[in-house]
Amino acid sequence: MCHFHFVKYFTISNSLPCLALHFSHSSVSFFFNLNFTKLPCRLQDWPNATSGMCAAGHAKDTFLEQKRKKIYRYLVFRIDEKKRKVVVEKTGDPAETYDDFTASLPENDCRYAVYDFDFVTSDNCQKSKIFFIAWSPSSSRIRSKVLYATSKHGLREELDGIHYEIQATDPTEMDLEVLKDRAN
Repeated sequence: MCHFHFVKYFTISNSLPCLALHFSHSSVSFFFNLNFTKLPCRLQDWPNATSGMCAAGHAKDTFLEQKRKKIYRYLVFRIDEKKRKVVVEKTGDPAETYDDFTASLPENDCRYAVYDFDFVTSDNCQKSKIFFIAWSPSSSRIRSKVLYATSKHGLREELDGIHYEIQATDPTEMDLEVLKDRAN
């Protein structure tokens, strides 16, 4: 009787996906490492097995504009399952408030958000900290929660310059006071 087993999915040093397979027949056993060198899209667009969806180039560029040029107060990201990418859903002007930001998050679905929090220290110094907020309300669908949870790490790696991260399932967990406490 033949046995064919999927053993492991992994990446090698040059980040190409590989597949380890084990095949056995009677007393003979074979182990294969299959290296997929021809990929159907750009390598940087492939999510790996543990990171879920990858960020679209526009999402990274928009974050860099927020970080460097301060032209956005906040960014709201959503997962586009058809494109298999994390995309920018909404941007907030620098004049918008924290209440405007929280109102832009859906009540019953998950989102990622980046908020540029300006504050004054006790020494009267003007500072700014960038918060990454993983919004996963308890009323959202389980599929959505799983998809956003598995994609968060990959997106966070793409967004270099985040100071603090907040995981929120309820609006009180990302209240403005929570940001103030974390920033100080």
